[in-house]
Amino acid sequence: MKIYVDADACPVIDIVEQVANDYNTPVVLLCDTNHVLYSDYSEVKIIGAGADAVDFALINLCKESDIVVTQDYGVAAMALGKGAYAIHQSGKWYTNDNIDRMLMERHLNKKARRVSGKSHLKGSKKRTNEDDVWFRQSFEKLLKTIKG
Repeated sequence: MKIYVDADACPVIDIVEQVANDYNTPVVLLCDTNHVLYSDYSEVKIIGAGADAVDFALINLCKESDIVVTQDYGVAAMALGKGAYAIHQSGKWYTNDNIDRMLMERHLNKKARRVSGKSHLKGSKKRTNEDDVWFRQSFEKLLKTIKG
């Protein structure tokens, strides 16, 4: 089992590496050439810039029972389709039971933005220490569940 992180602007890389180290699980960070990363723990794969290049590389690499850390619902859906596990940086687990609803909500929100003429969102609220604690607990629970 490996952990793959969609690492472009991912705020939980340090937490993923700490927990993965505790469970002796390898991590692969994928980023494009605009977000070059360095790590003492993880393997870093720098993917050429291009729309969705990192997403496609991640999906090509992940296998059944791997973990994918991403905020992209589409990437999560493809990972689930390969039998991998997926978790959002908020700590929410993507599952076969919730991914269709999440994709539909994303589609409807995009459609509503197009109709209203608003092409951008306000952005997410500032990340808190509580957010990090919640992600760590949820991520560690996922690892424990998979490793048995």
